[in-house]
Amino acid sequence: MDSIDESRVASSKQEKEKLWGGRFTGNTDPVMEAFNSSVHYDKRMWQADVQGSKAYVSAIENAGLVTKQERDAIRQGLDKIAEEWENNVFDIRPGDEDIHTANERRLKELIGPTAGKLHTGRSRNDQVSTDMRLWLRTALGELKTYVLDLIKVMINRAKQEMDVLMPGYTHLQRAQPIRWSHWLLSYAWMLRRDVERLTELSERVNILPLGSGALAGNPFAVDRGFLAKELGFIDVSGNSLDAVSDRDFVAEFLFWASMLGVHLSRWAEDLILYCSKEFGFITLSDAYSTGSSLMPQKKNADSLELIRGKAGRLFGKCSGFMMTLKGIPSTYNKDLQEDKESMFDTYDTLCGILKVSTGVLSTLQIHPEQMLAALSPDMLATDIAYYLVRKGVPFRQAHGLSGTCVAMAEKKQCLLSDLSLEDLKSISPCVESDIADLWNYENSVDQYSTYGGTGKASVIQQLQNLSAWLDGLH
Repeated sequence: MDSIDESRVASSKQEKEKLWGGRFTGNTDPVMEAFNSSVHYDKRMWQADVQGSKAYVSAIENAGLVTKQERDAIRQGLDKIAEEWENNVFDIRPGDEDIHTANERRLKELIGPTAGKLHTGRSRNDQVSTDMRLWLRTALGELKTYVLDLIKVMINRAKQEMDVLMPGYTHLQRAQPIRWSHWLLSYAWMLRRDVERLTELSERVNILPLGSGALAGNPFAVDRGFLAKELGFIDVSGNSLDAVSDRDFVAEFLFWASMLGVHLSRWAEDLILYCSKEFGFITLSDAYSTGSSLMPQKKNADSLELIRGKAGRLFGKCSGFMMTLKGIPSTYNKDLQEDKESMFDTYDTLCGILKVSTGVLSTLQIHPEQMLAALSPDMLATDIAYYLVRKGVPFRQAHGLSGTCVAMAEKKQCLLSDLSLEDLKSISPCVESDIADLWNYENSVDQYSTYGGTGKASVIQQLQNLSAWLDGLH
């Protein structure tokens, strides 16, 4: 036999050794082989794949499909495979289509034909969904820790910098005085909602599809409840057709990540503004800044700009995967191979965003004097209306009178606080000498004492509630 014939025989043998190879007699186009392969990225699920296989072989041993000795041989082989992955010595071969194929091929090399019994009644369709849920379950726990770390930094800074006042903005225009702590906690509350959504998502991820087979179920009376208990799932999927194609949990994870990314993008945008020369409220640590290749004076907030930019990347993964899902007919289709890259990239991106965000906030320096200097008496115009309301004037009338005061100050080209008592009395006879107390920013801020407001007592209550919520998570 010449070398060409030997090559053809070897290639044909390799085709038949594929998990699906018995039906095919021709060889796969090498371009198609590469196009179809996912092992270069789904190999990161090796631990979940080994874990799921060890549980499955115990389940089929309980069902009488393998002997105890065969079960032990398979589990020992899987342990050896895990050791190879752990030590970065697992050898991926050209015919390894995905992580499942690679592990099963290696298992056969280690223990022989007994390895072929592992897949009894199991399809890659329910196997891959199980692996993804196992992997994502762990990943969500890690992401939750990173989000909580950031919330804790926000809470700690809010406690320490309670007495710092700054302008609050609407439409990016100076609106009313607020506490810096109140601004910090506004994002802590957003992130709290993200944690709550993550908790709900984690429950939906924690549903076991294994035992659904390719689409019709398992014909060997495998105990799915046993599998769920072995793998730490809270329940099993209710319909095998749905189970093998269900990627709601991936889509929901991508949406959750997009929502978190939006929150942190807005937070980053605020800080980008606040560290500019025009604001001067904060200075970023050198550890989270870069310089210009041309202008030596520049200190760029690249860390924050990347956080803002990567929020778009997260949303792109979410919207792209939703488009993939929308036209797929029932049960498993290969389109679903697109799920893993989106899931992995989103996880990696979020890990970076959250770690950098925590670093930025932990190390930035605030400039209370600059924040205070940005306050101006015109920001207390609403306080004039509130003053008149407390004197018995209906709010709509009081609002109009306050506007008249602003117009008078503009006409006189003076600060609102520089209007004389006589000027103010000419606008409303309800004005008395105690209106002078209005021009104190601390008083203005502390009038918002209703829970959720920027008054000191309210901010302290927010801190207590957020801290109690954190304690209740453990």
